Amino acid sequence: MRLHGLLGIVFCVACSSPKTNAPYTFPDTPAGVVPQSESNKATEKGVELGKRLFFDSQLSSNGTVSCQTCHHPEKAFTDGQSLTSMGVSHKPLLRHAPALFNLAWYPGLFWDGGSKNLESQVFGPLTHPDEMGMDLTILLKKLRADKEYPKLFRDAFGEDSITTQGLARALAQYERTLLSFDSHYDRVKAGKENFTRMELEGEKLYTQFCASCHPAPLFTDLSYHANGIDSSISDKSHELIYWGRYRITNDSADIGKFKTPSLRNVGFTAPYMHDGRLASLDDVLNHYARNQAQNPLADERLKAGDFSAIGVEQKKALEAFLYALNDSTYIGN
Repeated sequence: MRLHGLLGIVFCVACSSPKTNAPYTFPDTPAGVVPQSESNKATEKGVELGKRLFFDSQLSSNGTVSCQTCHHPEKAFTDGQSLTSMGVSHKPLLRHAPALFNLAWYPGLFWDGGSKNLESQVFGPLTHPDEMGMDLTILLKKLRADKEYPKLFRDAFGEDSITTQGLARALAQYERTLLSFDSHYDRVKAGKENFTRMELEGEKLYTQFCASCHPAPLFTDLSYHANGIDSSISDKSHELIYWGRYRITNDSADIGKFKTPSLRNVGFTAPYMHDGRLASLDDVLNHYARNQAQNPLADERLKAGDFSAIGVEQKKALEAFLYALNDSTYIGN
């Protein structure tokens, strides 16, 4: 009887032990398998930890700013402002907060591709004096003193210590799960819904004028282009931040080039461009309708294009198709 009782206790203890940290299961996507870092494969507990960190204002120097402050889920993880001043310094940032979805496919992060992976990208906003302004040594002390984070880090990575590497890995794992592939467009392509007549006409116009830089299914070529929004750039302040990709490559051919944003969720992510200078989708289409033939900072495809001849009804059709790329499930999730 005593042995039986002892075995029962052992069995109950085994049953109550923590669940194993299973690999995170990514859904099938039109873009194929979700890319991951070989050294940072997503797990259920890693993603859970990363999500908690993303929404935690403890990560900022004054305890009021989280990643979510500039990346609102209901706006496809952008903030609806051209140049936000919601960081710890309350100074306007110099670039528009980009939307966050389908990040796993991007070979470069930030508007100029200055970071090559999500694991390194996270330190930019964390430490920038106008964003979260955090001293990483202080941050680690805060997290180690927290009632819950030591266990969460241990469950995610099997280590007793909380490190900056673990912090970056967790945030990157969560951000790779931000997938947006359930728009009206996707349901049409899956045979579940149908395009309207105007959306069909808009798809033809998209294929003719937009698809070379914004190819499906990601609706971005993951590259960098000078889209003619400027004809010259002379301001060399802030480490050449206004010069685009050039500040990374030092190649004069990259002056004025910025990352091609995805057209997905375009109805939720206004204002537009790297500095948020265009308030509406109509403003964007009007910009591309201008003749760029003499603009030295315009992609050759813009110079050779004939989008300036597009009529009012055609613009409406193109907008109808672009709005079909909105993923309401994503922003409501």
